[in-house]
Amino acid sequence: MEFIEDIPALEALYGTPGQPSLRKVADHLTPLYAKWIATSRFVVLTTVGPDGTDGSPRGDDGPVVLQLDPKTLALPDWRGNQRLDSLRNIVEDGRASLMFMVAGSNTVVRVNGQARLTADEGLRQRFEQKGRHPATVIVIRVDEVYTQCARAVIRAGLWARNDVEGLPTPGEILAEVSEGDEGGASYDAAWPERAARAMW
Repeated sequence: MEFIEDIPALEALYGTPGQPSLRKVADHLTPLYAKWIATSRFVVLTTVGPDGTDGSPRGDDGPVVLQLDPKTLALPDWRGNQRLDSLRNIVEDGRASLMFMVAGSNTVVRVNGQARLTADEGLRQRFEQKGRHPATVIVIRVDEVYTQCARAVIRAGLWARNDVEGLPTPGEILAEVSEGDEGGASYDAAWPERAARAMW
């Protein structure tokens, strides 16, 4: 198998990008980009660190991020499994990307920029849910924002299908990886109550 090793060889396979794909990029949140992002309840946060990359799904009951100004977004970090993979990366290397999705829409909006982490009390309070506040807030400076071609979501039929039948459960996967030391049916049975206690 031969691999592509340089940019000219890559570009020769694809040709020139169309003008709309270049002109749709903004260096700040225009009113329509802001409206789209404010509707999104789900985003994938991608970060870079000394040990590699990390992609982390983030969701909320309402807008998943808060716009602070046309160049700045704030993303609450609700407590989860405490691995802190994304947060460690942000502290080490601020490069971050966000991929916003809206249920039912084939469009994806992407943001690339620089992220920093804060435990500022005033900002944390702005995300209050049921009397709780996020442990920290990720503040992202927007370098570029643009829509992603809808073809991937259309090809996948993402909103028109349900493929969950026969999927292994997290408990089954954990049992497999830990060689039976953890996980299994008891793990899956306890999950709904555990999740409800720590949702926010």
